[in-house]
Amino acid sequence: MSHPMRVLHVYSGNLYGGIEAFLHTVARTQGLHAGVQHEFALCFEGRLARELREAGAELHSLGATRVGRPGSVWRARSALRALLRGGGYGAVICHAIWSQALFGPVVRALGVPLVFYQHDALNGRHWLERWARATEPDLVITNSRYSAGTLARVYPHAPWTLAYSPVLAPAPEGARDEMRARLRAGLGAHEQDVVIVQTSRMEAWKGQRLLLEALGRLREVAGWRAWVAGGAQRPEEEAYLEGLRAQVHSLGLTERVHFLGQRSDVPCLLRAADIHCQPNLGPEPFGIAFVEALQAGLPVVTTAMGGPLEIVDASCGMLVPPEPGALAAALRRLIEDPALRSRLGQGGPVRAAALSDSRAYLRGLEEALRALTGERARA
Repeated sequence: MSHPMRVLHVYSGNLYGGIEAFLHTVARTQGLHAGVQHEFALCFEGRLARELREAGAELHSLGATRVGRPGSVWRARSALRALLRGGGYGAVICHAIWSQALFGPVVRALGVPLVFYQHDALNGRHWLERWARATEPDLVITNSRYSAGTLARVYPHAPWTLAYSPVLAPAPEGARDEMRARLRAGLGAHEQDVVIVQTSRMEAWKGQRLLLEALGRLREVAGWRAWVAGGAQRPEEEAYLEGLRAQVHSLGLTERVHFLGQRSDVPCLLRAADIHCQPNLGPEPFGIAFVEALQAGLPVVTTAMGGPLEIVDASCGMLVPPEPGALAAALRRLIEDPALRSRLGQGGPVRAAALSDSRAYLRGLEEALRALTGERARA
């Protein structure tokens, strides 16, 4: 039996969104598959660092790093260089283009297999992408076919493999029922209410404003509430959130729409809701939030673009154009038709397991990394 391969995941870690949730899931689930030992190197302390430690992961600090402060980049690169010179890593995975641009050259110079994890669509024009282009990875792992379709704008010759992000299995049914009742009561939702939830970064392209426009058309429809989860992490997000609050007030939805801020209990929140809706205005590279909602047994309503086209089908949700009338019509159908909600909700876990089973993900990741290191050894 092969010894576990030590793999180092390199990332910034200063904010919290889909990439951070993905890394936390890898840390929590690595015990399901013994072939790879996952370690993590972050530049910033914060929620992700705390969660990785709580999961028992090996965490290394590279120090706060800002491109506008060259000294901080030099120190972080020196810290990574010292870590890698300690030996024993079978591969280094740089997550997202920022990490690839800053730290890919260090990994390449030391001869350790370099993997770029593509979490976002690329356009080839951003200055970080032009910087990263100078260091081609040995392998790209991409999170969707949509993302893969943009890879050639930066790395036209790099080999790549597709890996949908893993999502943890839900809690047992008994615990789920108890959590659902407790959360709904705490957030002012009656058991008969149909709760629509969105869980995402507080960014305009995630479609919160479109969701509110659609809900404004459902004012006369009884029996629904909406929860918008996700905290503002930067000044521009604070301004955006204030605009959303003003929009809710102008639509007369203050008693029905609740902003929940940053949440660390998203899986529980999803199990307490009835419909998931994140109507993106731009293509989502993949969309862990959609898979989490499916895993929780929620029908998913989203806009027909990007990664969700690979996630949501007629068995588990609805795809609509990014337009308030179509979105309102889809939500109204689900609010007024409990049988439809139930049928689509039942299809969610099956669809999520087919896409994002943790054991299958970890096994596939090991196979890809061992194939990469085997090819380099033969070369």
